[in-house]
Amino acid sequence: MKAVRHQAILQLIRETGSQSTENLASHLQVSRETIRRDLQELQTQGQLIRRHGWAKIVKRETQDSGDSFRVRQKSHQSRKADIARQALSWIDEGMVIALDASSTCWSLARQLPDIGITVFTNSARVCRELSKRQNIQLISSGGRLLRKYDCYVNPALFSQLKTLEIDLFLFSCEAVDAAGAIWDSNDSNAEYKIALLRRAAQSLLLLDKSKLNRTSEVQIGHLDDVTQVISDLSDAEQQNEKP
Repeated sequence: MKAVRHQAILQLIRETGSQSTENLASHLQVSRETIRRDLQELQTQGQLIRRHGWAKIVKRETQDSGDSFRVRQKSHQSRKADIARQALSWIDEGMVIALDASSTCWSLARQLPDIGITVFTNSARVCRELSKRQNIQLISSGGRLLRKYDCYVNPALFSQLKTLEIDLFLFSCEAVDAAGAIWDSNDSNAEYKIALLRRAAQSLLLLDKSKLNRTSEVQIGHLDDVTQVISDLSDAEQQNEKP
């Protein structure tokens, strides 16, 4: 029965592009809690993506299922600010750090003290924020601006990175699945993160727990590739979530 219902859910979402939990429950004549459990299972299997009371199919051929920066900026604000605050202790004067275009790293940039560090980023928002600091040397990846994500895409990124020694890369992601794979929602952001994960001496994944046990469009690495995960999980929750 559950397998039949799962197929019906996927078919409905394919036909319409997306469906709310409420609409699915009404159409299939089951409770919303049942639908939530079904959607969680289908998301864990990589069949769909859940967002704030609705779901859509993973369309890997499009390589772009992400929310805009403005939407992400409003989601879990206090959690992201707390996670960013924890990450500050990793940053010392004289370091070269890299930040991605996530709303969590933007929150971190807003909290950065005006000390003698170098920051490399593909984020237009981070650039605007750090342009106010007198002692931070700011290097933008430059290139074409993707307004949806407020990030720059530069085909010369790998050549650019050859001249930089990155001490620490701080980044977030779209999802971490049950096996520990790290996912992002689009090629452009994923390419930057993959490159910096390989280049940086150390890396910090800034992760709020809403992103756990999910999947998305592009795999950017694995938890084993990351020096440290900073999250809002309790110690017990972190132990339970280890793949």
